[in-house]
Amino acid sequence: MMFRCLVALLCAASLPAADAIYPSLQPDAFLRSWLVLKAIPVPHGDADQRKVFAGDEVNPQAQSRPQPGAKVIIGGREFEWKRVDSAKDTVDLNDPPTSYAFAYAWADFEMPEATKAILGVGSDDFVKVWLNGTLIHENFAARAASPDDDPIPVEFRRGRNQLLIKVLNLEGDWGFACRIMGPQSRVNRLVSEAKDSGDVDAVKRLLDTGLIAINGRDQSGLTAVQAARIKGNAELASYLISHGADSQPLPPPEKLIDTQFSNLVHPNDPGVAVLLSQDGKIIFEKGYGLADLEHKIPVTPKTRFRIGSITKQFTASAILKLQEEGKLSVTDKLSKYLPDFPRASEVTLVDLLHHTSGIHSYTENATFLAAVTKPITLVDLIQIIQKDPYDFDPGKKWSYDNSGYTLLAYVIRKVTGETFADYLQKTFFVPLGMNDTRVHLAYAQLSNEALGYKYEGSHKFSRAVDWNLSRVTGAGDMDSTVEDLFRWNEALFNGKVLSEASLKAAFTPISMSDPSEKNPAVGYGFGWGIVELRGSPEISHNGGLPGYSSHLTRLPREKVTIVTLANTAPGGPGVEPSSLGQLAVEMYLGDKLAPRTINKANPNVSSKAFDAITGLYDYGKAVMRVTAEAGHAYAQLSGQPRFEIFPKSETEYFWKVVDAHVTFLKDDSGKVVKAVHYQGGSIINAPRIELPSVDTASLEAIVGKYDYGQGKAILTVTREGDQVYAQLTNQPKFDIYPKSPTDYYWKIVDAQVTFVKDSSGKVTKAIHHQNGGSLEAPKIE
Repeated sequence: MMFRCLVALLCAASLPAADAIYPSLQPDAFLRSWLVLKAIPVPHGDADQRKVFAGDEVNPQAQSRPQPGAKVIIGGREFEWKRVDSAKDTVDLNDPPTSYAFAYAWADFEMPEATKAILGVGSDDFVKVWLNGTLIHENFAARAASPDDDPIPVEFRRGRNQLLIKVLNLEGDWGFACRIMGPQSRVNRLVSEAKDSGDVDAVKRLLDTGLIAINGRDQSGLTAVQAARIKGNAELASYLISHGADSQPLPPPEKLIDTQFSNLVHPNDPGVAVLLSQDGKIIFEKGYGLADLEHKIPVTPKTRFRIGSITKQFTASAILKLQEEGKLSVTDKLSKYLPDFPRASEVTLVDLLHHTSGIHSYTENATFLAAVTKPITLVDLIQIIQKDPYDFDPGKKWSYDNSGYTLLAYVIRKVTGETFADYLQKTFFVPLGMNDTRVHLAYAQLSNEALGYKYEGSHKFSRAVDWNLSRVTGAGDMDSTVEDLFRWNEALFNGKVLSEASLKAAFTPISMSDPSEKNPAVGYGFGWGIVELRGSPEISHNGGLPGYSSHLTRLPREKVTIVTLANTAPGGPGVEPSSLGQLAVEMYLGDKLAPRTINKANPNVSSKAFDAITGLYDYGKAVMRVTAEAGHAYAQLSGQPRFEIFPKSETEYFWKVVDAHVTFLKDDSGKVVKAVHYQGGSIINAPRIELPSVDTASLEAIVGKYDYGQGKAILTVTREGDQVYAQLTNQPKFDIYPKSPTDYYWKIVDAQVTFVKDSSGKVTKAIHHQNGGSLEAPKIE
């Protein structure tokens, strides 16, 4: 089928001033001109949002398109159809910014003859699509607006066609993208589905349209069957071959990796450096994007990045080196080095290395972020740590703990008489030729240093908070390059740093006696995480600081090292070093790794099993809420939409929207006490949160608005069922959790609020506690 040129998208003047009507549609040309009706308010509750989403406030069967300026009454309020001509492929609905709202967009177009096609739609957030009055698609999923997220098979009739789109927004920016997908974009989508989701049913739906070349290649040169082989998806590869896909050799991995990173990192955005090696030989290394946006300095393999918690393996190696020299033992009690530290006689250096000491992580304190840009001495840092009570008895649980590694840095100083920085420099960096690695010094000027940025959405970046890394001594205070970290891994895994016995101890996962503390198939050694990648042992660690994200991995059996360093955190879409590193390894090793285990829902798991996992789980700065509804289980992380999770067994569940799964662990009595989350080679241990019961009257009493600053800042407290939310002016809405009927706390930030009642029992004000200070906020509504 040949399409006529879409003149309307080449010259805006060709569109009638009063209409959104196209004389035809051109493949891959986005529809940028629409009649739009917005922004119609939506209640905050999930049930209310689903009800609004299901409704049809605009008649999709209308025979005539709305006219600009036409008025519509919805919910007792008047809204107006307006012409929108977008300068970008994504139609921006964010003017003015409107959270919790929905909009309609209408366009007409002519087709010279009846045509089958694939309509590519992306939306932020939920979307419904009607063609000629018939609902052809709906997706109740929160997401960013990316082109072609939803490929929709359509049949256009000859002559005039009507397209109506409904978009429902939660928070922040919103908009949509729509186009008829051309031959190449259809192939790109097929290959992406094979590589990213690996869902056989989704691939089958695309192929069933009859409009996609099964042996077509995407922009990196991959076919769908090659993508399936790279990801170890034997089932999908077999399906594609049985339906006509050619089994061809994989393209050169260097090209695949280069294309993957080039497509994700724009040349003028903050960047990523990547290095991959095997058998001590660098196979691929390259920088993408910019180390300094203002001065347009590009990232290269020699660019220095802050590496965050990758520092911990250097701290652990220093401890093991000193043990080899007979200067300490990992079984030593902390009291040997810090006799005045509370309960130090109960804590061993092994506890510190394993994160099982129970010592509270000082980086979680309310005062930490308030002072994080200021320098501090190691002695003063220890003084802060020892003021906190223990989170649990030493050796009883596992909880990631920056305090333990700062204490180890102090032990190194105590034993050697040298600073932590000087000892690492003399013992590791100089002998191994790691000339671009150091313990970070805030006042030192460096060449080739990447500045840290954060992604703010809508392709915007700003400078991240510049931590003074003396605040995370031993736990996250190093900077390095991909080349130096390659040198480190080669020396370490070839016996040039530590003895075989030390390495065995370092790479042996901790074994907890409490069944609720055991993490199936994963573990933590001395400063390294021990996991598996498709049957191959993987020894790795992530690092994260504001503005920086990093990942260092070794596959010892294959003698492969992968290093990915980024100078954005949070990063832009897809820029996540651990996931990118894992993909690069798979692209290099291809189908040499064991086949991937494909997640499939177990139909034998009764919905009654969902009741056991329902509850709240502590993810650190967020909470995951697990609920059950109408025979389905759902999980929702703070500040994110709710997604369905699918059972592999009564305690193992997975997401379809992202490559992640969670295992719920039980204690000896059979009660679920913890969730272990696996994603991108990382693991999160999330204890179950037990909250006090609060009656409906007490919940309703705190609902309202509180004046946080002479009317300029208002805290709005709402509730949905038994969940309470708090939203400050110009900020997102966050969950808050009860300690008592009047005392609540945030997880996203270390802050609390107390609701104060008068003598009649009426709530009259809130007292906000954060960063060591308090603020009284009268209730105004």
